[in-house]
Amino acid sequence: MRIDIETDATLAETEVLLRCRAVDESVAAIVASLRMHERRLTGTSDGETCIVPAGEVLYIESVDGRCFAYTSATVLEMPLRLVELEERLTDASFARVAKNCLVNLSRVVGLRPYVGSRLLARLDNDEEIVISRKYAGEIKRLLGV
Repeated sequence: MRIDIETDATLAETEVLLRCRAVDESVAAIVASLRMHERRLTGTSDGETCIVPAGEVLYIESVDGRCFAYTSATVLEMPLRLVELEERLTDASFARVAKNCLVNLSRVVGLRPYVGSRLLARLDNDEEIVISRKYAGEIKRLLGV
């Protein structure tokens, strides 16, 4: 793969042109990564409304009917339900790993077997998330394992 970067001070916004022979998994992953960084999530933390790039979110969890997005620095309470967040983030490297949890797959750095045919995903901040056996096969496929 060849990567060229051109700078042009006259551009109003960043433009990305991706040339490929065919759209394969690696091209789709590049596009998903780019989309993730342009997408923003809004939530509240300590009474303040915060806006974070989706790429900073490690995982999103639903607890007692409320959704929380976890970053390395903070926890945000989200105004949307988990299913609504899943719909908005599927093309941005997020996937369901349990009935109550979505994980940012681009932040997963390791997988290992866990009790009961489940998996344990290690995130880039060394936090671990349990992937239920219902979703384990799909997560392996998405991560190319």
